[in-house]
Amino acid sequence: MRFLSVAAAVLGTALTALTALTALLAASSYAQEQTATIAGSIQAVDGPIIVVKQSNGKEAKVTLSDKLVVSGVVKKSASDIKQDDYVGVGAVPQADGRLRAIRISIFPADRKGTNEGFGPWSGAPDGTMTNATVDTLVTDVNGPVLTLKYKGGEKTVVVTPQTQITTSVAGDPSEIKPGANVRMVGATKNPDGTFAAARISVGRDGVVPR
Repeated sequence: MRFLSVAAAVLGTALTALTALTALLAASSYAQEQTATIAGSIQAVDGPIIVVKQSNGKEAKVTLSDKLVVSGVVKKSASDIKQDDYVGVGAVPQADGRLRAIRISIFPADRKGTNEGFGPWSGAPDGTMTNATVDTLVTDVNGPVLTLKYKGGEKTVVVTPQTQITTSVAGDPSEIKPGANVRMVGATKNPDGTFAAARISVGRDGVVPR
């Protein structure tokens, strides 16, 4: 009987540990899943809370951190892209195997290497995102062509007159006002459906952050 009691106790402890581990993994999974990118136009500002109308027509209520980092997004041109610049390129594949750039972000020098690589992008159907260094830049009949290199690969990107080219500069909280176009990456979703954000990018002079 004593053996059975000890075995039951051991089994109970193991089940408790397994339950705790399962709960921990579930909580971790929930935390990872409950983040989002919020982008659109600010409709209202009430202290640290803003209401953003997104491109899908839905409104998102976001509480901004008291340690909020604000960046301004300003327009650039293809001539501002230089060899060895670190860029983020949202693009779509072309039949010839190259990528057509929808938008290009020229990152500050201290961001070089951040999230380097190639992957999917939700900004366009079949969209791709390449964070990489500009290795070469040439011009053909269709416009500038960039060769981007990242760890493990490279991509050829065609820049068109429709490509949105921007860079980020230091922003100011005073830019967070109704009508401003904003983008918040990694906003945390709360159980009540609202969001919390620690970083926000604000478009200047008509720029819509993408």
